[in-house]
Amino acid sequence: SVIFHNRFVSAEELNEFIAAADIYLTPYLNRAQIVSGTLAYTLGAGKAIVSTPYWYAEELLADNCGVLVPFGDADAIAEAVCELMADEPRRHSLRKRAYLKGRDMTWSIVARRYVDAFERVREERFRCPRPAFMAKALDQHPSELPIIKIDHFQQLTDQTGILQHALFTVPNYNEGYTTDDNARALIVSTLLEEIGEQVPATHSMSARFLAFLWHAFNQDIGRFRNFLGYDRRWLEEVGSDDSHGRALWGLGTLIGHCDHGGFKTLAGRLFGLALPAILQMQSPRAWAYAMIGIDGYLRQFAGDRTAHNARQWLLERLLQLYGEIHASDWLWFENVLAYSNATLSHAALVAGRAMAREDALEVGLKSLAWLTSLQTDPQGHFVPIGSNGFYRRGGQQARFDQQPIEASAAVSACLEAYRVTSDRHWRDEARRAFEWFLGRNDLGMALYDPTTGGCRDGLHPDRANENQGAESTLAFLTSLLEMRLAENILG
Repeated sequence: SVIFHNRFVSAEELNEFIAAADIYLTPYLNRAQIVSGTLAYTLGAGKAIVSTPYWYAEELLADNCGVLVPFGDADAIAEAVCELMADEPRRHSLRKRAYLKGRDMTWSIVARRYVDAFERVREERFRCPRPAFMAKALDQHPSELPIIKIDHFQQLTDQTGILQHALFTVPNYNEGYTTDDNARALIVSTLLEEIGEQVPATHSMSARFLAFLWHAFNQDIGRFRNFLGYDRRWLEEVGSDDSHGRALWGLGTLIGHCDHGGFKTLAGRLFGLALPAILQMQSPRAWAYAMIGIDGYLRQFAGDRTAHNARQWLLERLLQLYGEIHASDWLWFENVLAYSNATLSHAALVAGRAMAREDALEVGLKSLAWLTSLQTDPQGHFVPIGSNGFYRRGGQQARFDQQPIEASAAVSACLEAYRVTSDRHWRDEARRAFEWFLGRNDLGMALYDPTTGGCRDGLHPDRANENQGAESTLAFLTSLLEMRLAENILG
């Protein structure tokens, strides 16, 4: 017998009916039907669906997510239902495809897409303002920030990728290339495209850096090589843990920010191949780099449970390390402050924000505040931990050599702290770290070279290192682009 419930039902009852159903029928007669709440619900519940081809059903059931039958054709409906009842594998295949498609329609994913759309609109308005009245145009970029100049960045880049070092401003072929630097370069080229600067040139450069990372990956062991000679021969079969994490960061940034479908597809495939190895590594910086990369990756592939699980596992390891090491006078993850220090706090903040983990946010903010206090001179300028000895617990903090990567890591972490807290203090700290590049430092010497767009390799006790290598130049450009994006997006 057939029982018709010819009435409106509550959402709770509707969900019960849908849960009990094997097949859902939606025989609307009007092709112009543009919405159907019950169709959306049943798709999300992973039910086999038979429907007439009204507009909404055509859109939702595309890619073989359901069965479409002609309008007003009862025999066609009966035939489709009987075939699905008799063909269990096909029925379950339709259900699975429907369920997977419905994952992109959940409230959290839709809300994230709206936020992304709003951010893109705001960013576009800042790049291309549309004044309501005719008036003299103002500089769209904040006057305190240097203009974006990529001459040296381009000069360091050839058909293979970006070269590791320079002799003054001349590329040094003897030192070859690294995966580390090409991953950094991919971040810079992606941010340049996002902000709308040098798009034709940087689009081509992004392809080159992505190709380098693909070539660097050793699929036999799931690891990246790092050092490549100028003769294009790899100098090792397995690169450092940090270079592997950095590659994931670069790939995740491209996936989360680039609009080029082919780039994202290839980067996503490489990211998936490279991710498992990070779980076997012992370097906290490799974990941190990977966690930031995963954040970008999940912007595009939000339903990837492997990436979600990897991020959670890496975060737990980082928090466990902090819990074992920190004390009231040493709020840190290790017994030494070495290089790229602020990135550890940065990763805790990124993961804490994405996962709504208050414990991670607390660790990220406390550790970053402690590090910031150590890296601020009594006169108020930024003083990174020196690379000539670093700062071991119970020892003396090295003052020199001061490296651009430390200032860049501090800028990124402090901007993330501002996004998490909306506390203007953190934007001020990011500005303090950025101004180190411009001459607000121990020697009062600018590391940024406005004639080339490059950055000197560091501060010695009595002078700046006049070489302008890839790491330093990319550190400056990353910070400049992040500062500009922050000015534009955060206001």
